[in-house]
Amino acid sequence: MGPELAEDAPDAMRDTDVIARFGRAPAVTLVAATQRPTQKVMGQGAVRSQMNIRIAFRVEEQRDVDLILGQGKLKACWHAHKLNAPGKCFVSAPEHDNPRRARAYLVIDDDVADTVARCAATRPRLDTVSRRALAALGVPPAPQPSGTSSPDHRAARPEDAGTDQLSGAYEQHDADAILKRALSAAPAEGVPVSDLITVTGMSRRWVFYRLRQLADEGHAVQTIRGYWRTAR
Repeated sequence: MGPELAEDAPDAMRDTDVIARFGRAPAVTLVAATQRPTQKVMGQGAVRSQMNIRIAFRVEEQRDVDLILGQGKLKACWHAHKLNAPGKCFVSAPEHDNPRRARAYLVIDDDVADTVARCAATRPRLDTVSRRALAALGVPPAPQPSGTSSPDHRAARPEDAGTDQLSGAYEQHDADAILKRALSAAPAEGVPVSDLITVTGMSRRWVFYRLRQLADEGHAVQTIRGYWRTAR
């Protein structure tokens, strides 16, 4: 969110108000972020009243403290204008009566890819509803590890038979087939290796090994460093 959105797309601001008012019951979370806090940008009415968790990084003006964190926070020593290092912030929530310091750290794509690769082996099988949604979208899921049980323990119903057959067939995509499909669907500039690691659920070493094999076979090409696509 920013001044441009508030000024150039007023309908979008009204939509955020609707989401804030009606989204609470179905547990819809509205995340708003801006680098230029103003009264108009921060929202009014339902939007502002629903902002019960607020995070303030360093601000230039003292008056912005109350604007972001709430009236009276500056006098209560929530001095966001004195934060002295990247990532340092104040977190304001209903359970915090006193200034609560926190710090956010930069997470790059490689960190995400490494975490996904490390946790892929223990990922539980998708439940029936999730498999049905993925099948309908045509997005290949990461291969599920063998020997893990599904979190959906309900007995199979006759009316789900068709869906279960589709989901079962859909899950038979192995990592190699998913890799080739991702390379084939990549744009001209290619797809980053981190994305290939994510969609296949395999380790970085495995993905690079298969990419080199496919390149040697003439089926894949590296467009720029770290980006691959099908050889055309």
